[in-house]
Formats: sequence, C-alpha cells, structure tokens
Amino acid sequence: MPELPQPNANAPLFSERDRAKVRVLYVGEKLDLRSFETTHRLGSQPLVIPAGAKGCAVLMRYGAVVLFDLDPLEEAAFLKNLSQFITERFEKPEIDETTLAADQSHAEGSDGRVVFLHDFSIARIQLVAEILAKSVTLAYYEGQVAAVFDRIEPLALELQQGGKGLARGKELIRQIGGTLLIQHKMVGRVEVSEKPELLWDRPELERLYLRLEDEYELKERQQALERKLDLIGRTVETLLDLFQSSRTLRLEWYVIILIFIEILLSLYELFFRR
Repeated sequence: MPELPQPNANAPLFSERDRAKVRVLYVGEKLDLRSFETTHRLGSQPLVIPAGAKGCAVLMRYGAVVLFDLDPLEEAAFLKNLSQFITERFEKPEIDETTLAADQSHAEGSDGRVVFLHDFSIARIQLVAEILAKSVTLAYYEGQVAAVFDRIEPLALELQQGGKGLARGKELIRQIGGTLLIQHKMVGRVEVSEKPELLWDRPELERLYLRLEDEYELKERQQALERKLDLIGRTVETLLDLFQSSRTLRLEWYVIILIFIEILLSLYELFFRR
C-alpha cells in the first residue's frame, strides 16, 4: 500500500474555492493500480484518491496521472511515492496543465485555457481527467510518430538516390515493430475512442464529455495519428519488400556467376587439358 498523503475525508475538494489548477502527466507505460486496492478512494473507474493537503489525483492504468489542486512540493512528493508503481517509466513525461473553474452560470466546457464546470463533483472531476489523460497520451504518441517519420525519411531519400537504403533491412524491421507497438498501445490500452464507463451510471454528463472530447479534438487527433501510422507501415513494408527483392536478385546473380565459372572450368578442362 503506497504511503500517500491523506487529507481530511470530510473536507470538500479544492477548499471550496471556485478555481483549481490541474496538471496532467503521462509518466510511463503502465500503472499498477492493484496496489491501491486498500487505499482510501474518492471514486473508481477511473480511480480517484486524495493527494496533497486538500487535492486529489486520478490514476489511469495506461500510465497517465491527473493532479488536481496540488502545489509543486505536494506534486513532487506524490510522484516520488508513485514511482514504484510505474512500469517502464519515461525519462521525460508528457505534461499538460489547465485550470478548472466552478461556475453555475457558465456553459460547461473549455475555452482553451479554462475548463468550466457547474461544480467540482467527483463525477465531473473523473470526466475531465479522462479527457485530459487521453489528450496528453495522444500528444506523447504524436511526438513518437513524428520521430518515426524523421527516421524513415532518410531511408526513402537513400532509396531515391540509388538504393543504398536497401542495405538497412534490420532497421526497416524495427520500424515496422515500432509502428505496430504504437497501434497496439493506442487501441488496446488507452482506448481513446471509447466512452468512459462513468457515463453508464451518469448519462446526464454525456453532453459534457462530448463537448470536451470535441474541444480537445480527441477523435480528429486519433484519426490523424492512425493515418500517419498507416502511412508509416505501408512505406516501411514497401521498403522492406524492395530490400527482400534486392537480396533475391543478388542471390540470382550469384548463382548465374557460379554457373558461368563452372562452364569456364569445364571448357578449360575440355580444350586445354587433354
């Protein structure tokens, strides 16, 4: 059981203030949430636990952490305690931040800088955390895909300039593996396009979820990412096919040369060694 700060269970979230700072971090490939089964929970699916003096944290199994109303020292202490439960921790986590505002008179949603809610209920906090966690995860993989593009471009240029890139077959195979791994993580773990289970119990919050999903462009960003991954996959497969064809052609030439040498030797034996 992690030794995390435990605020007064009777204290309201965010000290009854109408604004709260939010920090979102994609810290690693996976979070072991089984270790928090006996920890005091404010909510589940996704898991919400107390953090800091009067704030809270929402933990996602796929490695995202959303911190509400923690000061820098509280955040550092929380992440230090959390580190032992992170699988394949990133050296440089993807980070985003925003502000929550509770305002009954304002339409719920985001203006790009502030997320407006009618109240700071646990359900709304969970919903906002779902959106922000998916957004920061998409940002991380967008960076990963951009890096893959940067590695593939030189291979394509080498091929255009004479085929030297075909000599790097192992690297092509690694690129295919990396592309498939990103697709697996996006579909199997994060489930960006899936609605949170919370909406089954709180259908009245679906409008808020759809509005935030649209404002953070989750579907559009996922579709753009999938198109890029598909392009990377097809490009690398084409290069690998050319590499394999080049090897096959080279082997055929080796066979032809050997046959030619054997014919020369036979002729030599026939005419010069009688």
